[in-house]
Amino acid sequence: MFGKLISTAGSTARIELDSEININQLTRLANGKQPTVEVRIEDGRHITPDQRKKIYALINDFCLYTGYVPEEAKAYFKGMVQEQFGVEYFSLSDCSVTVASYMIATILEFMFQEDIPFRTKIWDSLPSDFPRVAMCIRHRRCAICLKEHADIDHVTTVGMGRNRNEINHTGMYIEPLCRVHHTIRHTMPINEFLQRYHLKPIKVTPELAKELHLGRLENESSTNYRSFNI
Repeated sequence: MFGKLISTAGSTARIELDSEININQLTRLANGKQPTVEVRIEDGRHITPDQRKKIYALINDFCLYTGYVPEEAKAYFKGMVQEQFGVEYFSLSDCSVTVASYMIATILEFMFQEDIPFRTKIWDSLPSDFPRVAMCIRHRRCAICLKEHADIDHVTTVGMGRNRNEINHTGMYIEPLCRVHHTIRHTMPINEFLQRYHLKPIKVTPELAKELHLGRLENESSTNYRSFNI
């Protein structure tokens, strides 16, 4: 359960919870005793309440779909983070902000790969510096709605009269969008669009251009991706 501290008066604190609470259920969980709570204040160094909330929401989504219990899922993903990022054992109560970000990214990546649906609003609430676009490019999904088989939208304009199959795409900025969101993208200034949807376009490297088949040489071998000419 998470919330925001609204005010204090002496030893009394007023907290606005993110969701409704059932006092009878809390009492049962506390074995009939007076429920107690722990207040943690974000200090910018350890995992933030918002990160912890996102992690547990994703774990709940995973468990609802797979049937695993939360403790099993948490241990599994923590193990993945330790292995992939080389971090030592950590607790979600006091790990660093960086490790918490690893945890969120690891769970999301796994859910993308296994096509596990998101039941929460986690995706829309991710900050603009989170590698959302890179994750969607790897999995061929719209960076906004997660629809599959997304097209590549050039944030860097290709230009009138230029053949997108012949030009060098390296250094250009791109993002994966479905047709609906590509249409919306052209109804407003690009900066306004990026800000509204919290997007951070990806700069094309030679390796990425080859992987996405951008340009003449790459497109000779595959046409899995469609690239907008704008």
